[in-house]
Amino acid sequence: MGYFRTLTTQCAQLEKLFQREDRWLILINADPDALASALALQRIMQGKVKAVGIMHVNEVRRPDNLSMIRYLRIPTEFYNFEKASTYTKFALVDSQPHHHPVFEDFRFSIVIDHHPLVPEKPVLADFVEIKTDYGANSTILVEYLRAMRIKPGKRLATALQYAIKADTNSFGRAFSDVDVRAFRMLTPLADQGLLRKVARSEFRLDWLHYFSRAIEQIRFDKNGLHVFMGPVENPDVLVILADFFMGVQEISWTTVAGLFEGRIICIFRGDGQSRGVRDLGKLAAATFGDVGSAGGHATMARAEVPLAAIHEEDPEQFVWSRLCRKRSARQPQQAQQPQRQHLPA
Repeated sequence: MGYFRTLTTQCAQLEKLFQREDRWLILINADPDALASALALQRIMQGKVKAVGIMHVNEVRRPDNLSMIRYLRIPTEFYNFEKASTYTKFALVDSQPHHHPVFEDFRFSIVIDHHPLVPEKPVLADFVEIKTDYGANSTILVEYLRAMRIKPGKRLATALQYAIKADTNSFGRAFSDVDVRAFRMLTPLADQGLLRKVARSEFRLDWLHYFSRAIEQIRFDKNGLHVFMGPVENPDVLVILADFFMGVQEISWTTVAGLFEGRIICIFRGDGQSRGVRDLGKLAAATFGDVGSAGGHATMARAEVPLAAIHEEDPEQFVWSRLCRKRSARQPQQAQQPQRQHLPA
């Protein structure tokens, strides 16, 4: 097996879609992997089409995302329907059409992703490349850049390398050999100073109070824990907290939920080893998929539920009842709802 895939046929199919008169829009749900993937696809299209724009459908507030956009000069802008309508072709990277309501309104010509497929929600596009065994979507784009003999510039190489680092949690989460190869290939091309600057931008000073609130709200459940935060100013806080609690030695899985803009958002993290929570993507979908959007990887997943869907039920109790019901179904001996506990001083 070669160092990377050859992709001769795939590259030919992709390039057939690029017409000089076309104006392409790349849509993303902005995070490091999506931002880097969009920048790479924009580079692939450069010089082959009339114009290429990038739009993100989520509000970007997380510090590492903001640092990437600022220091690596990623030309993305918040989604605007009227402006999006001026484009003639559409691409989606690091997501599938069912991952966000805005995406469902588009007919995509290109979809490049690495998230698990949902059989009942097939991905339809002229060109579809989904590698569910890859730890980072950016790795797929590195393969295409290489196959097309496009050497990434310093900013693009830095973005791609940081994205692989972030999505694999510095190779602490599931990854493949090709992720390692891509990261190694990018090392001499990237700006390591900028990479460290972006990597250090994990959270803002005014987010520190969330940590103390989260510790007060912890509920333990055997080898896992759950936190309900109530309202948060940014759902990325929930992601940071879920990752933070996975650093506790005795913890194998975490769920951190909160309220943001009329939605319950629940973040799942795990080590893939604990009985009953070995596949968090499936667990999230089974727990909340009937009332909202939910899914992800085996060790990291997300669910979003509109408050309108819970019919005025208390949001914390709703989340608990759902999580405990699903956990009880998988593990009958844990049917009793765990109680909130305070950490020892």
